Amino acid sequence: MNDAIREYCSSAGDEANDVFERICAKKERIGIDLKVQLIQELIKARKEKGLTQKELGKLCGLPLSSIARLENGTYSPSLETISKVLRALEKRVYIGELA
Repeated sequence: MNDAIREYCSSAGDEANDVFERICAKKERIGIDLKVQLIQELIKARKEKGLTQKELGKLCGLPLSSIARLENGTYSPSLETISKVLRALEKRVYIGELA
């Protein structure tokens, strides 16, 4: 449900985002924000490499459906799966301070 709320809020503007802020606890918002950021970065990296979802899937040994679901936020991949995708994209995760 939170993915649906977040998606709606990001497309509906500030008023909807205010509702999201009130509905979700801070910890939930941080988790959702991190997931959204990771998805955005993976999509950006894939496009920068000029890869389709299918091509990325082949590079990391995952089916197209897994890449598509990961990118649209309907799949919560394991750390191992994320590692495969990151290696295929020649990227790594940076851990920094939360804002």
